[in-house]
Amino acid sequence: MLNEKQQKQLLTIARETIKIWLEKKEKLKLPGIDSLLREKRGIFVTLKKNEQLRGCIGMILPEQPLAESVVNMAIESATADPRFPAVSLEELKEIKIEISVLTVPKRVEDYQEIELGRDGVIVKRGFRQGVFLPQVATETRWGREEFLGNLCAHKAGLPEDAYQEKTTELYTFQAQVFS
Repeated sequence: MLNEKQQKQLLTIARETIKIWLEKKEKLKLPGIDSLLREKRGIFVTLKKNEQLRGCIGMILPEQPLAESVVNMAIESATADPRFPAVSLEELKEIKIEISVLTVPKRVEDYQEIELGRDGVIVKRGFRQGVFLPQVATETRWGREEFLGNLCAHKAGLPEDAYQEKTTELYTFQAQVFS
């Protein structure tokens, strides 16, 4: 778990990264960072403007050190989320940044094991895959079946009830979320 100082450091890194990228198309040079921020972790960077989603990109698996992942995913969230135009420099002051630091996903055999609000979920079948962060269930107030149905249909491009089929893999993870 990250402490408050580490959380603030990552949020500052994310905001400064976006600012420098929008101004100069350069990546932030990371200062000396806490050893915990050098651990490899999966993360998502979510951008909101007036409480509305403005960008959200992440990496589920721990492929890069945490601080480096924040730099890369902050740029991606601000400029490469295909659902939104790129964030402008003028708009940045209105953007709220939320970071989700993920645990390693674990396979679940029965969708009833999924605890809404605690678990993020990955649904996977063949080449199709979708993910919802744990906070999606809370924000949408969906029940388990509605949550999983939307994940299958709208994120993975699968039939709404695919989560019930044996050929579909389900994984859960938890996240430390801060903004």
